[in-house]
Amino acid sequence: MGFGDTAKKIQTLADKAERTYQKINELRTEVEETQTTVLDTSERVQALENEMTEQRAVLDAVAEEVGVDLDAVSTEAHIVEAEAESDGSGDGVDADGADGADGTDGN
Repeated sequence: MGFGDTAKKIQTLADKAERTYQKINELRTEVEETQTTVLDTSERVQALENEMTEQRAVLDAVAEEVGVDLDAVSTEAHIVEAEAESDGSGDGVDADGADGADGTDGN
């Protein structure tokens, strides 16, 4: 093997190494962007959870003020949902188009 063949092989190896280095840098950038996205999403989820907790507290206070039993309402909603799923519709709406357990349309 002459020096020309060796030089070609070294150049080929150097080209492959350069492409690999570029790909690694691209992957590093993608991983950093993904990490940033995950952190941002985590912060948004935490903010939404906090807001939901606040809304639940307000809802509990209003329900208590007007005399609504939230546990009973929640239980009834779960029963209606389970019945709808067992019927195969899965949309939480009765066959007559009502969305409440008492047969009303919620209005």
